[in-house]
Amino acid sequence: MTKRFESEHILPILDHGHKHFGENKVQEAMLKWPELKKKYKEIKLHLIGKLQTNKVKFIFPLFDYIHSLDNIRLAQKISLAQKTINYKPKIFVQVNIGNEIQKNGINENDLNSFLSTCQNELKLNIIGLMCIPPNDDMTVSYFKKLKDLNDKYKLKQLSMGMSADYLDAVKLGSTYVRIGTGIFGQRS
Repeated sequence: MTKRFESEHILPILDHGHKHFGENKVQEAMLKWPELKKKYKEIKLHLIGKLQTNKVKFIFPLFDYIHSLDNIRLAQKISLAQKTINYKPKIFVQVNIGNEIQKNGINENDLNSFLSTCQNELKLNIIGLMCIPPNDDMTVSYFKKLKDLNDKYKLKQLSMGMSADYLDAVKLGSTYVRIGTGIFGQRS
């Protein structure tokens, strides 16, 4: 994840052949990625952070993946935008795996209905689930729970794990991990 890192920090990794990058904020991505994506055609840009509905119009076609679909209003907005420009990003549904009041995401009990609406009515390209587990030393159990949900809904991709816990996430089937600090170091 390249949030708060300037292009000069990213270029050595691009030149080394890395293709997938994550950004946390739409505004920051709009400043640094259009030119980089012109030069490096293979780049796949992932929106990792919270996507506000008023920013949807800015994400196409800059972002190839959205990891944070967390409510029906946002799903409707993405659906409308993708029809307008004929571009379908790959989307992960964010699950509030620990039922934390302060975190975004779909509650496990609402997941079946939400996925059905997104896939069948809104025609979104849902490829998997995503979570940010609670910070309570039970990360592995949350990852296992999300993996089981992903399997239940026959989704092929899974977005879980960050710099501190990505090895556990990969052991439990994560296909996309969000590593920034582990690659770029601490942010200023």
